[in-house]
Order: sequence, then structure tokens, then C-alpha cells
Amino acid sequence: MTLSVKNLSKRYGKTFAVKNVSFEIAPGKVTGFLGPNGAGKSTTLRSIVGLDFPTSGEALIDGRRYAELKAPLHEVGTLLDAKAAHRSRRAVDHLRWIAATHGIRRARIDEVLDIAGLTTVARKRVGGFSLGMAQRLGIAAALLGDPHTLILDEPVNGLDPDGVTWIRELLRGFAAEGRTVFLSSHLLGELSLIAEHIVVIGQGRIIADAPLTALIQTSPTVRVRTAEAARLAELVAGPGVAATMPAPDRLEIDGLPVEQIAEIAARERIVVYEMGQLTRTLEDAYNDLTRGAVEYAPQQAGEPHRV
Repeated sequence: MTLSVKNLSKRYGKTFAVKNVSFEIAPGKVTGFLGPNGAGKSTTLRSIVGLDFPTSGEALIDGRRYAELKAPLHEVGTLLDAKAAHRSRRAVDHLRWIAATHGIRRARIDEVLDIAGLTTVARKRVGGFSLGMAQRLGIAAALLGDPHTLILDEPVNGLDPDGVTWIRELLRGFAAEGRTVFLSSHLLGELSLIAEHIVVIGQGRIIADAPLTALIQTSPTVRVRTAEAARLAELVAGPGVAATMPAPDRLEIDGLPVEQIAEIAARERIVVYEMGQLTRTLEDAYNDLTRGAVEYAPQQAGEPHRV
């Protein structure tokens, strides 16, 4: 079941929260949705599930708008607010109330409570839940209709390490069954372990839509750790070579292969503690993509020293 967003715009007065946003989320993989605060993530997610009405454009789930789905819970499971459940209601009653809207069998409630690890606290009132437990309940609610598509906003927020591992395996398994998973998260390291595809939004516009592997490909930059970083920088200097010292014992070199740098260091008897090509992380890619698109940015203390 494909999720498509086509030329979606949402305007509040004269201000656009999102403008001409288009992307497609394919089934069979986990797709991450990233962006700075105020970038338009929440507006986009809310527009997909009919909580916000676009000024123009549309969001389609298998070719239909959310409002046109006859039984939404059987097609789309959502978690946009972990604390949406009424605080005075017991967890099992919260799920029963949701299930009743779609005629979902009671046995399914027990199943999702078990999946979410909430069986022992099913009769506890939601107001006494920790944030992590509330997240688990929200995910249980999203799974109630055994949907083909999951749309989750910050699903690992508040989860302990065991919970993070649980949600990671749950979403991988869901996608492996050929279903669609679209999730927003600020935890880039965790997202890089789950997602295969990344969509990045900034200032209401899509600024990246690519496989994770394309965003974090190995950099040609070589990082060297040595007590003689300044001396090595002078030795490798030449046309087309750029050397940067981010720290007194670290050197980042562009324009020379690892082998040649190693040969120079060995010839000059420079002791090298560590050497290798930089691995570009999702955080690196995200910071590069969203630079200039953040709502609030700290003042930079200074640039790395160049030699």
C-alpha cells in the first residue's frame, strides 16, 4: 500500500507551514521523516491522516484520501500523540473504545497488549503510565486494526533500551511483511538502524528524498589521529590537497588516498594511532542538508583551524 503526498501546501494566514510538498512512501521498507522544529513534519503527518485540511494538493493512501477509507484502522495505524488517551481510563478500556469504532474483535485487544508488553498493566489507569508505557499503548492502538500502513511520530520517545530494541524489531518485521512504515524521529542514530529510506523537510519544503545508503556513503576525507598532526599536515600539503585540524591530535585530509598518507607518515617516522576514511553518519547528512533551514541555531564558536 503506497502512501503518496502530491503538491501538498498548508497555509495559515500568509504563512505556509508546508509548500508544494511531494514524496512517495513505498511498502516493504521503513521510511524516516526528518526535519528541524517548525519544518512542517507535524503538519504533513496530520494532513495525511485527515487532521489538517491542505490549502492545496493532497495526500493519498493507496490512491484514496484518508477520509475516503471505509475502515481507516484496518488500513492505517497512527501514533501522533502518545498522551492522547484519557488519563482516567484503563489501558484495556482505551483499546476497547477504539476497537468498538471498527468492530474489532476483543481477542485482538489481548494480542496487541501482549505485542506491546502491556498485559500486566492492562487494567492500570493511563494517568499512572510513564511516557514509555504511554508510547507502548499508543503503538498498541495503532496496531489494533492489523493495518497495512503505520504512521508514527517519535515512536521511541520515552522508551528504555529494551523498548527501543522492541520497537526496532517490530517495525522491521512489519516492513518485511510488505507493509508501509513511515516514522518521524529526532533520534538520528536510532533511525539510521531502522530506516532504509529518508525524507527530509526544511522550511516547509522537501530537501532530500533518498535511500539511507545514498545519504551516508563513505566520505573521501581521511581522518588521522597522531600526536604530530601539524607536522603531517605540512608534509601532505600540495595542489588539490586540503588539511584541516579539528583537534590538536586529529587531521582530516582531502585529496590524497589513505595509502599515500600512510606511506608519508611511515617514511617520516610519524606514529599514527588511527587512520581511515570518514564514515558519513545520518547526523552528518542531516546537519548538512538542514543547515540554514533551522528555526533556532546557536552562534558558532569558530571554524576549525586550517593548515
